Amino acid sequence: MSNYFVHESSYIDDNVIIGNNTKIWHFSHIQSGVIIGENCSFGQNVNVSNNVKIGNNVKVQNNVSIYEGVELEDYVFCGPSMVFTNDLTPRSKYPKGSNNYKKTLVKEGSSIGANATIICGNTIGKNALIAAGSVVTKDVMDHEVVGGVPAKHLGWVCECGEILKDNLCNNCKQEYIKVDTGLIKK
Repeated sequence: MSNYFVHESSYIDDNVIIGNNTKIWHFSHIQSGVIIGENCSFGQNVNVSNNVKIGNNVKVQNNVSIYEGVELEDYVFCGPSMVFTNDLTPRSKYPKGSNNYKKTLVKEGSSIGANATIICGNTIGKNALIAAGSVVTKDVMDHEVVGGVPAKHLGWVCECGEILKDNLCNNCKQEYIKVDTGLIKK
């Protein structure tokens, strides 16, 4: 007996692993080889392509396609209609196949705003925040806030989601220090 929910309008292919308490809502498709963790939520019209790995406690809002080559770690949030890519130079006439897809990693706790686009081959750092409508064309550091087209550095964000001022969170009082990969807790 499964301990997850799949709406009757959705399709789950063979060879898929879905963790406990995960919910997959209307008109979604989970393709072969996908691994989904526990306590995840997939909104309406979500497509998860072959061999994608998704961690625990991930929330994917409506109209998102997670293409092969993308990996989402625990506690990632994907806003409505945001976009992942997996091929920098796609051609219908000359398909490259999955062995040539660029990998994209979205690290633990990161949030991607509505209608943002993540160009493949990049890493979104731990607890990063991507503003709605942004186009990410390069790696994003841990706790970095980026926005715009192309996305540029706008500041830093706490693990709790509060924008930092002088590397201090006014909400939870956590302090951070700058390192090569972004920020870490003090």
